[in-house]
Amino acid sequence: MHYVYIIKSLRDGSHYTGTTINLRRRLYEHNEGMSPPTKGRIPYHLVWYSAFTDEQIAIRFEKYLKTGSGIAFARKRLVPVIPLK
Repeated sequence: MHYVYIIKSLRDGSHYTGTTINLRRRLYEHNEGMSPPTKGRIPYHLVWYSAFTDEQIAIRFEKYLKTGSGIAFARKRLVPVIPLK
C-alpha cells in the first residue's frame, strides 16, 4: 500500500503532507527530526491519511493536496480547523 498523509505540528499548528509505504515509520522519522522539511516543528501527530494500491495515483494526489485548490480541499474536507475560543 501507498499512503498519503497529513501531519500537524503540536508546536505551531502547521501541516505537512507526504507519501510513504510505511506510515508508522514515517511518523517516527518526522518526530525524531530525520526529515529536514519538518525538523524545526516537532512534535507531530497524524491527522489524516488515505491508502492507495497504485503508487502513481498516491503521488498525484499528494501533489494535488500541495496546490492552492488542494490545500483548500484538505482544509474543508480532510482536516477541518477547530476555531479558537
